[in-house]
Amino acid sequence: MISAHSYFCPCPRGMEAALAEELLEIAQHAPTLKVHNQVPGGVHCSGKLSDAYQINLHSRIASRVLMRMAHGSYANENDIYDLTLAQPWEDWFDVDHTIRVDLTAIKSPLKSLEFTTLKIKDAVCDRFRDIYSRRPSVDTRTPDMRIVGFLDAHNYTVYLDTSGEALFKRGWRDETGDAPLRENLAAGLLRVAGWKPGTVLFDPMCGSGTILAEAAQMVAGIPPGARRSFAFEKFNGFVKEEWLAIKGNFKPNPLPTEPTIFGSDISGDMISMARSNLLKAGIQFEVPLKQIEAQEVKPPTDVPGILLTNPPYGERIGVRGDRNIQEDEMATAFFSAFGTTLKQRFPGWKVFLFTADLGVPKLLRLKESRKTPFYNGAIECRLFRFDMVAGFNRREQAKPKDA
Repeated sequence: MISAHSYFCPCPRGMEAALAEELLEIAQHAPTLKVHNQVPGGVHCSGKLSDAYQINLHSRIASRVLMRMAHGSYANENDIYDLTLAQPWEDWFDVDHTIRVDLTAIKSPLKSLEFTTLKIKDAVCDRFRDIYSRRPSVDTRTPDMRIVGFLDAHNYTVYLDTSGEALFKRGWRDETGDAPLRENLAAGLLRVAGWKPGTVLFDPMCGSGTILAEAAQMVAGIPPGARRSFAFEKFNGFVKEEWLAIKGNFKPNPLPTEPTIFGSDISGDMISMARSNLLKAGIQFEVPLKQIEAQEVKPPTDVPGILLTNPPYGERIGVRGDRNIQEDEMATAFFSAFGTTLKQRFPGWKVFLFTADLGVPKLLRLKESRKTPFYNGAIECRLFRFDMVAGFNRREQAKPKDA
């Protein structure tokens, strides 16, 4: 096996710069890891196999770590089959391992992605059949090995996934509310918002606690991959001792003596779920949680900090509201009241709202100082930043002098 590999780390769209920054931080402790270019949807890097272990363990923003097996031009499906067939898959996994093939394409002239995916799968299976007279089985739900193809207009790249399950699955979440924020997106939002451990953080619509758990793990110094397994652990030639040495190399941070991370939610069930998730995420210090409507909240500390939240849509805004009110009316009333709370009670705070509703600033009656586009899966969203200036609410209330 070669000693240096090319990797591609996909991430939520819009998070590429944040991921590149994070990979450079990981590279400070992994001298052979080199970070290359950002492209829409991820970051290219290279290094030893152990560097893939490091990224899987420590990256909070990457969705996967894909190891490049081959790259070449193609004119038709047969070219893709031939390039895939030529790769030494048997060096990496056994015929008894189950496989899954995924393919994404941008501007590819090929008519059917399903047919092309089948050709990639056939090539891998035929390679094993030619050597061992047996083929690996396909398992689309929990495969041992994932093979990922990518097509653009002219070139085909095939990868072997070192991660297994997507990296946002940290291994601690059992319970989620409706449409929970993915963990790697929450971690990316914290980075883009400029939050760092030690800064006060408040999520007044915390749901099942994803933003809080990511922040609390950063405070504790717990790597995001500490509680899960990875596909590379099933690779041929995997050296368990090397992995355990990397895994055992991180030093947890001292536990904070005063709380700096706070959450609240309108739903008592959500608060219970968030508390349970924090426990499962290995958090051994207090993260105060309160059941209260967002428009009723007060700052949890005297020191201004960062308020970061992913406001719920429709139903959850009115968990205890009047069911006779239309959803859009309920949202208008809610955001209007929440905007007033922010203006009156949160001077000096930096407020970040992540939402797919691009009209939120208007509903809050606040002018954003920045809006950053991101995607939550296929949904286009914005991270709105509002700088709450002390005293502007009094100016609003001041009456004009008589002429």
